[in-house]
Amino acid sequence: MLLMLAALASFSPALAVSSTASQSTSQVDPELEWVTPAVNAPGVTHVTFDSSAAGRKVSYHILKPSSYETEETREFPVVYWLHGSGGGRSGIPKVAESFQLAIQEGKVPPCLVVFVNGMVNGMYVNWKDGRAPMEDVIINDLIPHVDQSYRTVSTKRGRLLDGFSMGGYGAARLGFKYPELFGAVSIVGAGPLQPNLLESHPRADKQRAEEVLKTVYGGDLDYFLAVSPLTEAKRGADRGAKESLIRIVIGALDETLPANVEFHDHLTKLNVPHTWKILPNVGHDPLRVLKVLGDENWEFYRKAFEGK
Repeated sequence: MLLMLAALASFSPALAVSSTASQSTSQVDPELEWVTPAVNAPGVTHVTFDSSAAGRKVSYHILKPSSYETEETREFPVVYWLHGSGGGRSGIPKVAESFQLAIQEGKVPPCLVVFVNGMVNGMYVNWKDGRAPMEDVIINDLIPHVDQSYRTVSTKRGRLLDGFSMGGYGAARLGFKYPELFGAVSIVGAGPLQPNLLESHPRADKQRAEEVLKTVYGGDLDYFLAVSPLTEAKRGADRGAKESLIRIVIGALDETLPANVEFHDHLTKLNVPHTWKILPNVGHDPLRVLKVLGDENWEFYRKAFEGK
C-alpha cells in the first residue's frame, strides 16, 4: 500500500491516446510489446501512460459506460480484465460488448473496464531477469494512473480483478498478494496453477512450457513456485484475502480442470471462502464460459460492487 501511495503522489494524470502507439516496443526488446495497436470497438479507448516500472509508455484499453459522460460527479467501480496468452486484443470487442449489454439491461452496475496489456506471455509476474516487471507495472503504475485519471471508486470495494487462462493465473496471484487492493477476485479457466510447470503442463507442450519457464521465470522452478497462486494464496490467507469475494470457474472439458480442482482444495484447506463452479460441456473458451454462466456472472459482479 505504501508503494501505491507513493505512486499516487508522483503520478501526472495526463493521457496520451492511441496515436502514441507508433513507438514500437521492438526498439527496446522484440519480445515485449509495451504499447499494442489499438482495438477498434464501440465505447473502447486505447490509452498509453508513463510507467516508472517499465521505464517507458505502456498501453491499455478502457471501456467507459455511457453514464460516465452524463453523470459528471459519479464515481465508478473498476474491473481489471486480464487476458490469456496470445495478447488478448482479439477478445476485447466481444468482452466489452458483453459488459455494455449487461450494464444496459441493469444486470450489473455501471463500471469502468480496464483491459490490461499482459503481453503475449507476460504471466502478470515480474520476470526474474527484470526485463518485464509486469506486476509492478500493474500494481504500482496502472492502478494509481486509473484512479488519478478517471472518476473511480478508489478503494478495495471499488476494484474487481478478473481473468481467463493466463489471466486467471494473474488474477489469482495478484488478488491474493494484494488483498488490500481488490475486493473481488474472479479466477476463470486459470493456468498454470500446478506447482511444477515442467511435470504437468496442460494446454502447452513441453517445449512451450520450457520456453515460458526460461523467459519469464529464468528457468528457475523455485521462482515459478515462489510467485505462484498456490504460494500467494497461502500468504494472502493471513493478510486479508479471506475478506475478499472470490470465485473459481472452470469448464468440465477444460484441460486445466485437474489443477483448478487442486487449487480449489488448496483454498478450502486454507479456510479461504470462495465459490466453486464447474460448467458442464464447456472447454477452454472464455466466451462460451460467459454464455453458460449467464446472469450468474453478473450476480457476482453486482455482489462485489453493491456488497449484496
